[in-house]
Amino acid sequence: MSQQQSSGDERTNERHSQTASDYDSDDRNERFRLRRRCDGSSRYASMEELLKEPRNLPLATGFRRQRCRDGRRPGAWKEEKFREPRNPPPATRYDDAYFRYCSDIVVHEEMIKDTIRTEAYRNAIFTHRDLIFGKVVVDVGCGTGLLSIFCAQAGARRVYAIEASSVAAQAYEVVKANNFEDIIEVFHGRVEDVEILEEVDVIVSEWMGYMLFYEGMLESVIVARERWLKPGGLILPSHATLYMVLVSNPVRYSESVDFWHGVYGIDMSAMMPLAKQCAFREPSVELVGAGNVLTCDHVVKRIDCSTVTIQELKSITSEFRLTPLIRAPLNGFAFWFDVEFCAQMTDGSEFVAIDINSQVSINHNKNKRDRSLILTTAPEHPPTHWQQTVIYMYDPIMVEHNEVIEGSLTLKQSKVNRRYMDIQIEFSSGDHRFVKEAVLR
Repeated sequence: MSQQQSSGDERTNERHSQTASDYDSDDRNERFRLRRRCDGSSRYASMEELLKEPRNLPLATGFRRQRCRDGRRPGAWKEEKFREPRNPPPATRYDDAYFRYCSDIVVHEEMIKDTIRTEAYRNAIFTHRDLIFGKVVVDVGCGTGLLSIFCAQAGARRVYAIEASSVAAQAYEVVKANNFEDIIEVFHGRVEDVEILEEVDVIVSEWMGYMLFYEGMLESVIVARERWLKPGGLILPSHATLYMVLVSNPVRYSESVDFWHGVYGIDMSAMMPLAKQCAFREPSVELVGAGNVLTCDHVVKRIDCSTVTIQELKSITSEFRLTPLIRAPLNGFAFWFDVEFCAQMTDGSEFVAIDINSQVSINHNKNKRDRSLILTTAPEHPPTHWQQTVIYMYDPIMVEHNEVIEGSLTLKQSKVNRRYMDIQIEFSSGDHRFVKEAVLR
């Protein structure tokens, strides 16, 4: 602890930053980096596996016009609406790399094995089954088709399952094996390209990435909402909130940096600057213990999925004022998120939110419902595959009990790759001003 204290005491008013322009444009490294973020291992897929093309399927194409499965012809006004000329932006090579990453079974296995995540969605779908029964649903980014099947089990009349990666082929087989092919129609394509000739009542999507907005999949949900969702339609999840706190983790600093003070009696402190860069340059996805949290949480951004716009997501700025509860070395900033599955009443009011780990209370009186669920990734709750995201400072800063740490956080969609996120944190501690820049990629 004394080493961290001395480091903090000797700190000068110095600008420490990692520029957001330090991108690796190599496609191979991009895919390998994404794989590392997912399973935490060094096991990489072969290039042949990543570049494998999906086979053709009768229902797995998002590039043909669709008629309603029940045979009825959409109304003329709908037909006119859906035949308006559209020029969706083409997929970039980063999009293609992302879709290849999403074709890996490891990605889907990890998500499905996250029982907190999967059961939250299942509970939300069945809790809102009277709003899904007999309705038309779009599943944005359906993956293996699990959420689409939950919707079919809840009584949906039709489910359009849209998946841009080649795992759409397996999703179609899963749907067929469970005898839902008359209800669920699988599209292999982007939401921007798929054609559906009817409005939908419900949108379901598991779009959240690390630090909530990483991967930029919420944009696809917004596109689906603007193209197909009926006025007042249901979106699951309905709301999302990103939080931030200060954290202290001297053990992590000691293991990554102080280790180099002496190795087998040899002074290797010359390695320490490089060790700091390698360990703390990029955001770290890890579990944060509740005991590492120094402050109460700060709400960075809360969104309503029925009204949020793509432009709103391109740049998010939040001013914060945080007060440490104890004297400790400040090592960085931790982020996590909540999402709510909450319908709206006919009068515009919302259902009361309850924790996903609590027993769901359903009141079948449609004028009074207590049916909202919350899926949280907070440190004090059971862990999910999202864990928490930590932005580490290069050196610890000793902060005092009740000292005011004031600053601003800016999250920007990267101009290099819209699925990346540029992060800048500026704050003051005592008489010193600090800046940390990083890229979540």
